[in-house]
Amino acid sequence: MERPFPRFFTYSLWREPLKSKKWIVTAKRADFNKIARACGISPVLARLIRNRDVIGEEATEKFLRGTLEDLHDPALLPDAQRAVDILAKKREEGKRIRIIGDYDVDGICASFILWHTLNSLGIEADAKLPERIRDGYGINERLVKEAAEDGVDTILTCDNGIAAVQALQTAKDLGMTVIVTDHHEVPFKLQEDGSREYTLPPADAVVDPKIPESAAEGLSYPFPDICGAVVAFKICLLLAQKLMGGKDSGKFRELRRYLIPFAGIATVCDVMPLRDENRIIVREGLGEASFSDNLGLQALISVTGLAQTPLTCYHAGFVLGPCLNATGRLDTAYRGLELFMEKDPVSALQNAQQLKDLNDSRKSMTAEGTDAAKALIEAENMQHRRVLVILLRGCHESLAGIIAGRIKESMHRPAFVLTDSGEGVLKGSGRSIESYDMYAEMNACEDLFIKYGGHKMAGGLSMKEENFAEFSRRIEENCTLTKEQLQEVIRVDMELPPRFLGVDMTRELALLEPCGTDNPRPLFVTRNIRLLSARVLGRNRNVVRLGAQDDTGARIDLIRFGDAADFEQDIIETAGRGALEGLFRGAGNVTIDMVYYPDINVWNGRESMQYIVKDYRIHS
Repeated sequence: MERPFPRFFTYSLWREPLKSKKWIVTAKRADFNKIARACGISPVLARLIRNRDVIGEEATEKFLRGTLEDLHDPALLPDAQRAVDILAKKREEGKRIRIIGDYDVDGICASFILWHTLNSLGIEADAKLPERIRDGYGINERLVKEAAEDGVDTILTCDNGIAAVQALQTAKDLGMTVIVTDHHEVPFKLQEDGSREYTLPPADAVVDPKIPESAAEGLSYPFPDICGAVVAFKICLLLAQKLMGGKDSGKFRELRRYLIPFAGIATVCDVMPLRDENRIIVREGLGEASFSDNLGLQALISVTGLAQTPLTCYHAGFVLGPCLNATGRLDTAYRGLELFMEKDPVSALQNAQQLKDLNDSRKSMTAEGTDAAKALIEAENMQHRRVLVILLRGCHESLAGIIAGRIKESMHRPAFVLTDSGEGVLKGSGRSIESYDMYAEMNACEDLFIKYGGHKMAGGLSMKEENFAEFSRRIEENCTLTKEQLQEVIRVDMELPPRFLGVDMTRELALLEPCGTDNPRPLFVTRNIRLLSARVLGRNRNVVRLGAQDDTGARIDLIRFGDAADFEQDIIETAGRGALEGLFRGAGNVTIDMVYYPDINVWNGRESMQYIVKDYRIHS
């Protein structure tokens, strides 16, 4: 006889926690049994997929089993066909093209995708990347004039250019053809009636999925949330179709297979939503990366210890990506691009090792900078500000964005970190929370900046130091975030006891991969879990292993990652020191509600279930 599933809560707002996090159980409705039968999955998985705003059987099937053939037509990108026609003509004329990318993972991957494709198709092309400290973000007049001096006929940007009006006007004035490929927000000015007046850069073709239909001759890309490398990937596919005899040719398919790991890694590292075609690109890209013919990519996978590991979003975002980013932060991003261009296996391994060493150095500097930022917040009593604006003198300016992200995560509020770049100029980056449109808020302060750009969740800027106090004041004064919006929210998929999430069900949950932005790892909530024992593990005391019992008396193993001291203090404050001592003696009796996800533990070839505790509420 089948054990009935517990009642699913359609919506639940839990009581205020001891900590500041709010738990909300998602409430999306559908005929889950019907979808499950049609797609060959369980009703639980059907519900989880619906929670990710995937509606209907056809969309669910694409979510589960979409292929490269399901990617949106690149010709739907504004100006894409025009850009391809220009490039094809430049090949006929034997003209020289210069690709100008950016210094992050997205810019490096986008530049390589374009460089490899153009040269494979017989188009003479080289690539340049801006130096973070010398040039700042994207194309600038120095790079334009350098291209003109080198006899370049056409500038092709990637992952930048949509806001580079002055630099691109210089290129046009010098007689060059200009093609912009980008994915960032189109600059706009608010009109008195609240509408937006968009400004496109002076170029022969401007390809950006975020160009509104009103400014794109009626074209509207179906899924605008793609990164710069995917825009470049799309342009290359369209160009290859034109010059290789269509998308059914073997050469076209071979090129697509070769390029897609770079599009997938960039999508993860640029924190794009893992929905729609991004999900397909990342899944296929990471799958192909392990078998890539690119010597540089294989070398990077090898030196980071991932050669025998199926690549996941974690590996892309937290192992491979940071090595590439470190080149742009502490040296020159061109080293990352050169790694992918490398044709000698020995040199590829040496270069990859140097990138890894650079990243190890970056980690240490980031930790120091984050500690300094937290100390400054406390010293200047900034804890109650809704938007944090922090000036870290002496911090390497390339680390500002990472540190801003760390502060945003720990305090759950938008954060800007600026550094003193000399000559009275501050440079920095911001990272945002979901309820705060950082680019729009920066737009309202544009008169204070020398240069700025970004999107809803992140931004970069430079300003005269004399404007710092006014920016700090105005960005806080303009902020409309409420106390509720500043409270961190954990969105839970459903209430379900651990006993319903065994090995088979946990394996089925893997069909949700790749998980990341907008497709998070599924989370469950359950009540009345009794903690019986506790053990602290890890050199840094950052793992707590808990023996527990559910409401039926069944034993379960729990793991809590994070500072063990915080967990111990929570127990003492709520249940008393005696309760904590009882847990460490194996005679505990502490009851919690918890948000968790299931995990299969493999030890000596044997599988067992353990449950990772994301958050908890201790019963008093």
